[in-house]
Formats: sequence, C-alpha cells, structure tokens
Amino acid sequence: MATSGSKIHYFCGEPVSRAEMAVITSVVGDCRGISRTELANTLCEILQWRRPTGKLKSVECRTFLEELAEKGLLVLPPGRAGRPRGSRTAAHAPLAETPLLSGTVGEFAPVELLPVQGKEEQLLWRSLVEQYHYLGHRVPFGAHLRYFIRIRNPQPIVVGCLQFSSPAWRMAARDQYLGWDAAARKTNLQRIVNNSRFLLLPTVRIKNLASKALSLAGDRIADDWEQRFAVRPLLLETLVDTARYAGTCYRAANWIEVGSTTGRGRNDRNHEFHGASPKTLFLLPLTRNAVSQLGRG
Repeated sequence: MATSGSKIHYFCGEPVSRAEMAVITSVVGDCRGISRTELANTLCEILQWRRPTGKLKSVECRTFLEELAEKGLLVLPPGRAGRPRGSRTAAHAPLAETPLLSGTVGEFAPVELLPVQGKEEQLLWRSLVEQYHYLGHRVPFGAHLRYFIRIRNPQPIVVGCLQFSSPAWRMAARDQYLGWDAAARKTNLQRIVNNSRFLLLPTVRIKNLASKALSLAGDRIADDWEQRFAVRPLLLETLVDTARYAGTCYRAANWIEVGSTTGRGRNDRNHEFHGASPKTLFLLPLTRNAVSQLGRG
C-alpha cells in the first residue's frame, strides 16, 4: 500500500498500492500541459478505475488528486472555476409557497415518487433541499438518483425530496453487522446504496407520510438503480442525526438500527473530527438473503 510516512492513501475506500502511486506521480509529472479532468481520465484508463457500467471514475479520481495536491504530494495544473464534489452549493429556483397540509396519509393518497429529470426539475430539487434541509445541497460523490415525493389529493403537489447515492466507504457498525472481511467488502460495497437526503417540506404535517415515502423508495430503488448503473443493490443505509431526529419513520418502514458512527466524514482520514457528530446507522435489506449475499467474498 502507498504511504507517506505511516499514512495510507485511499481511493474510493480502497488502499492505493505503491505501484499505483508511482503511476500517478509519473503521469502527473509528465502531463503538465493537460487539465485536471484530463489527468483524472488518463489515470482511470491506465489503472482501470471504472464503475460497474464501465464508465471511468473520473470525478472521484480528480478529487483524490486534489487531496494529494493539498498535502503537498503532487503539483497539479491550475484548477478551473467550478464546484468540487461534496461542496455545499447555493442553487435557487423560484419556489411556490406550499400550503399547510395536515391529516393522515390516506387523506392525500396516492403518494408517488417521481424521478427527477431535466434541468428545471434538477434546479427545483436542489433549491428545495438547499432551502429546507439542515445539511443543504451538496454535489454528491459517485452515482446518485433523486426523487420528488408527490401527493395527488386534492391536487398534485410536491411535498418532499429523496436522494440515494454511493455508499459510505467504511462504517464499522455496518461492516460488523455484515460480517465483512476485506474480500467481501471489496466485492460487494457497490451493492449498497445510501439514502443521503430525505426532506419533507416544513408546511407538510401528514401523519405517516415519511414512512410511506421510504416504503415506496424501498420497493423501487433496486430496479431504478440497476437500470441506471448496471448494479442491483441489496441493501440501503442511512445516517440519522439523533440530536435532531428520532429515526421513527425509518423504524416504521422496517429499517434496522445497527449502531452509531464515530462522527468522521467521508474524507476524514486523519481522524481530525472523531466523535464530532456521531449518527445512528439504519439499514434496510432489499431481499430476504441480502446479508448473506453481501457477506460472501
């Protein structure tokens, strides 16, 4: 594994070998005339860093290169203006005022999940999440799907948002629950999908709507994810900040509480934020034998 001193470098949660680091250093040093994106594409081609669909992991690779450059391990060409993945964004579309909605979910049925499509819908989704979700909108890492939550009665209206994205690279509680060794984790990580955003608008007070939306998502996410990314997920995961929320809707939708995180972020490799904001981890198997399938290397 590649180290600087005693530090191990990771790409998408996997240790980078010394041979791979030598290739990275050589390519970056020899190709100073090309952009950071072109460097990332080149390295992904050479090192075969690809998604299951065959597409290059260029976004993740560029982020990895920039992390190495910040630590003084590489000198990259000047970056172009733009938002890095994982950064909080300000995305605002004109938002219609949502009326106060209260009652039981049956009174507003049917509830629908609508995949977000096109630039206008993407802008609306980002704007709702940025304005009303306590974490705001961030450019997600890796693969992701987004949905609007809509009720149809007394008229069609969007009442919330969901996002599913690539899994956390390492979570001790999850990995222990699955009984993963290194081989099983490497083989099966991409068969887990993370529910990374869940929002009901603040004017929506519909009893059981949250658990209903989660149940609808659990019923369709495997098909939607496989169609888009050529991998069929077996398990959903999510982190709940129990200083803010009890996680009641996840329990009602049959998600399983399996433990807590340390509070480290995705890129906190130096344990600088250990314990800063621990979250409760919930999992939802999408098939009856999901855990046993994921546990195999």
